[in-house]
Amino acid sequence: MATTSIKIRILDKEYQVNCQPEEREALEYSAKVLNEKMEEIRRGSHIIGSERIAVMAALNLAHDLIRSEENSKQDSQAANLLHSMDSKLDSVLTDLTN
Repeated sequence: MATTSIKIRILDKEYQVNCQPEEREALEYSAKVLNEKMEEIRRGSHIIGSERIAVMAALNLAHDLIRSEENSKQDSQAANLLHSMDSKLDSVLTDLTN
C-alpha cells in the first residue's frame, strides 16, 4: 500500500512524516496534541531544550493514557456488575410472577 508524506509542526519545527493515507487524520491530530502538550510544558516550567520537553510531554501523555485505560476497566467492571444484578433481579421477578 502506498504511503503519503505529510508535514507536521511541533514546537516551531517542521517534520516530514510518512503514513498510510487512512492514518493521515489521526497522525495530524496526534501531532496537534503533542505540540499542545509540549507548548504547555514550555510555558509552564523552567525546562529548557526541546528534547527534555518532549520527554516530559511523552511521560504526561503516557500517564494520561494509563489513567484512561484504568478508568475504562473500572467502567467495564461496573457495567458487568450492573448487568449481573439486572439478570438476578429479572430471575427473581420471574420466579415471583410464576
